[in-house]
Amino acid sequence: MDDVVGILVAPIIIFMIFVAPIWLIMHYRSKKQVSQGLNEREIQELYDLAHKAESLGERVKTLESILDVEAPGWRGQPR
Repeated sequence: MDDVVGILVAPIIIFMIFVAPIWLIMHYRSKKQVSQGLNEREIQELYDLAHKAESLGERVKTLESILDVEAPGWRGQPR
């Protein structure tokens, strides 16, 4: 019986000394980052990406209208 207890206690002690503290530190560090939200640079990057997405959407619409005029059946063609 003592062998079984010794086999179980050693990994638990190693876990509590090494793994658990690192796990807790990483957990609360990530919680802190999430609670802080986005910083000013990240918000600006999101606005820039949204602007680029709008521009690309306009370009796609323009290209589709050009294709509609030059190749009317392009939408129905298999890929």
